[in-house]
Amino acid sequence: MPTLRIILTVILVIVSGYGFVEAIPLISGPSLAIATPKKGALTKNGIVTVSGRVERAVLLTLNGGTLLPTSDGTFSKTLALPRGEAILTLKVADRFGHIVTDTRSIFVQ
Repeated sequence: MPTLRIILTVILVIVSGYGFVEAIPLISGPSLAIATPKKGALTKNGIVTVSGRVERAVLLTLNGGTLLPTSDGTFSKTLALPRGEAILTLKVADRFGHIVTDTRSIFVQ
């Protein structure tokens, strides 16, 4: 019967390892990747598109207002900004309360 013990031990190790690998994204929290605008961007007409991608998100906000990502996690919102400096703050939260924040300063001439 030592062979049965070895087989059960191997199966247990494989199942435990798989569970750990699958749990890593849940433990690490949400992700936020902003494609546009770049930090410190300069625009002449005041029209800025904020776009990017989120993963493992249940809430995405831009300056406190809710943004709805598509089913694949991408998002896009076009804003008309006044002259001067504008600060854009994006926050994403997962179902466990982990929050990721990114802030961009935009300059409008």
